[in-house]
Amino acid sequence: MNRAKSFTAPSFLDRAVAIVAPRAAVKRLVARQAFAGLARRAYDGAAAGRRTDGWHSTGASADAEIASAGAVLRNRMRDLVRNNPHAAKAVSAWVSNIVGSGICPRAASGDEALDKRINDLFAEWSKVCDADGRSDFHGLTTLAVSGMVEAGDIFARRRIRRASDDLPVPLQIQLNEADHLDESKIDGRPDGSRTIRGIEYDPLGRRVAYWLFPDHPGDIAVPLSHSVASVRVPADGVIHLFKRDRVQQRGVPWGAPVMRALRDLDDWTNAELVRKKTEACLVGIVMGAEDADQGVAPSVVDADGKTIEQFEPGLIAYARGGKDIKFNQPAASAGVSEWLRAQLHIIAAGFRIPYELLTGDLSQVNYSSIRAGIVEFRRIVEAIQWQVVIPVFCQPIWNWFTEAAYIAGLVPAPRIAVTWSPPRFEYLNPLDDARADLMMLRMGATSLPRVISRQGEDLDDILAEIAATNAKLDALGIILDSDPRKVTQQGLYQKDPANENAPKAGTKTNN
Repeated sequence: MNRAKSFTAPSFLDRAVAIVAPRAAVKRLVARQAFAGLARRAYDGAAAGRRTDGWHSTGASADAEIASAGAVLRNRMRDLVRNNPHAAKAVSAWVSNIVGSGICPRAASGDEALDKRINDLFAEWSKVCDADGRSDFHGLTTLAVSGMVEAGDIFARRRIRRASDDLPVPLQIQLNEADHLDESKIDGRPDGSRTIRGIEYDPLGRRVAYWLFPDHPGDIAVPLSHSVASVRVPADGVIHLFKRDRVQQRGVPWGAPVMRALRDLDDWTNAELVRKKTEACLVGIVMGAEDADQGVAPSVVDADGKTIEQFEPGLIAYARGGKDIKFNQPAASAGVSEWLRAQLHIIAAGFRIPYELLTGDLSQVNYSSIRAGIVEFRRIVEAIQWQVVIPVFCQPIWNWFTEAAYIAGLVPAPRIAVTWSPPRFEYLNPLDDARADLMMLRMGATSLPRVISRQGEDLDDILAEIAATNAKLDALGIILDSDPRKVTQQGLYQKDPANENAPKAGTKTNN
């Protein structure tokens, strides 16, 4: 730093002090110089000046900020998803990548017969687990994640059913949107327990209950006979799904950072469209038609006979005093596509998804760049799957399922170990990726269960299918090139020492 620029000149007060007490004036000036140096070494983001005028920030907690803005953010984000194609695509992209065809549970008790029985029971229960009767377990997961992305959070309630309801397991799951939480419930008690915006905590800060409206408070079709008061629901019967970005108790819409950008893009697109439509309406102007007022170009008038100005497609206007026709030349819109692409890049970054997934525009990428972007996005998706969706939503529902099955006498224990298989990611280059998996297997760097798990499949199911297929092929005497027991990767027979009639090794197959 330039010393001349870093020097702070003595002020009028410094010079006045110097006349009376020179030593004190020197100390004062040295202290001012030291303070100025500390200020210059601070973070630029915390500096004050013309460049940061209007930058207002708050030190409020995440919950305080969400309490004041949460409802508005939810409503605006839902409006964007309903009416803005980019917002709708962003939510869809997140849901399809996190849930896809479903996050599948597999019992892992160690007893194969028991695991198969539990898996079959869950498959039957999954078909009727929705309390609204509209979808299965995977459909509920999709709807829950969609609500989390769009509105910030969502609630799932455990609904215990009677044995007479004829369900595989006497349990169903009901989803409630974030609006069901009664945020007006706020109180504190002498023992340290408290209720903050509809969530009740014990003295240790653990959630013990939620105050939920039985019906959506914004539903105009609710009968007047129904109560509009919230009810207390114990926390062990409620799942609150949301993603934490700070130490917070509620979630916010994932598109919050770019809601203004989406709205501004909508406004700009509409303005540009209206401008183009207006330009296209006016075809030309006839200059100098003396009988212009004789109805050559009929005009529209109101009840008082005043002309109503309007534009219509193919309009030719007439003017007085001229003798020629001039055609309208719409102005070119240079740089529109570049500007639009830049705005969509900003929106994609705010939603934390690749630009190509948001827009479907692959014109600016090659294989290497799209692979790098997708690989990074997959890391984020896997983090959300294993840190949010599976532990917060899927695992509690599995625990509810096994507990209800145990009470009904269908399983031997209320808690059964489980493994989860998220949907597989499609290979970007199937041949190269499959070869890489094969090489990793052969060199011992991975295992077959891990490779199969990455495909979203269950190891036991795959091995059972392979065994059944091989047994059927052997019974029919069929040998396929895809059978590594008998054919090499190059399509040559492998010698079977136990079968003297087998073809010699190296013989080419005919299949």
